[in-house]
Amino acid sequence: MPHAVTSDKVRLYFEETGQGTPIIFLHEFAADHTNWEPQMRYFSRGHRCISYSARGYTPSDVPSGEVYSYKHFYTDALAVLDHLGIGKAHFVGLSMGAYSSLQIGLNAPQRALSMTLAGVGSGSELDNLEAWRKQCRANAEQFDTLGSAEVAKVTREAPSRIPFLVKDPRGHADFYAALARHNSKGSANTMRGFQGGRPSIYTMTEAIRKVPTPALIICGDEDDPCVEPSLFLKKHLPAAGLAMFPKSGHVLNLEEPALFNETVERFVTLVEAGRWPVRDPRSVAAN
Repeated sequence: MPHAVTSDKVRLYFEETGQGTPIIFLHEFAADHTNWEPQMRYFSRGHRCISYSARGYTPSDVPSGEVYSYKHFYTDALAVLDHLGIGKAHFVGLSMGAYSSLQIGLNAPQRALSMTLAGVGSGSELDNLEAWRKQCRANAEQFDTLGSAEVAKVTREAPSRIPFLVKDPRGHADFYAALARHNSKGSANTMRGFQGGRPSIYTMTEAIRKVPTPALIICGDEDDPCVEPSLFLKKHLPAAGLAMFPKSGHVLNLEEPALFNETVERFVTLVEAGRWPVRDPRSVAAN
């Protein structure tokens, strides 16, 4: 099995296929590298595509200790690129992976050709931040005490997952069967460290305004926790575009794979043609 090794000696399992400009896919909390299969198959026709399982997600290592911060996760993505000798890539992230992709734009913009931020920003509301973190700690405790299979049963009908269930019951069932097989200790550590410890995007306004990286924000219009953060990022990222998927929830790449692929492909094509500039100041309405 191919693995990249991080600076703290964690081995990350990855897969790659295709040739051309690199695209790296970063998965969400409830997923792993396998959930990008529709995109790996589609985009590898014209690009070198890489997906990997984050630390805590087998067949990557499940390390012990306080090594699951958001900083670990975004630098892990860079470690995969370093292992493959890739200087720059298009970053395509969903949820947790979108947050990490944004951190690349903030902290290592020279590594990002573009960033696709799908289902981004849940848990960012400052008024509810402590409640969110408390819930993350409780969720981590569930993984520790009940195990992944039982947690999958509890979470499979979360509000933002219902559109997926309604459209594609078979795909939804496969998704949660995969979650049930996740390493419960890795999921608990990720829930505590990354999900419950990451800073709100609303605390990064000034830094976000300085990010020139071409960005595509994708949000499902029934993914309520991500709608306002997506609008916030559209407002403040200088070179951002926003795509809202109708009647859609959180798992956008699996719930609407054809629309997702088409939208991201158009974005990447325009970026590579130099046709995705920062917003023209003349298009901004006066207050």
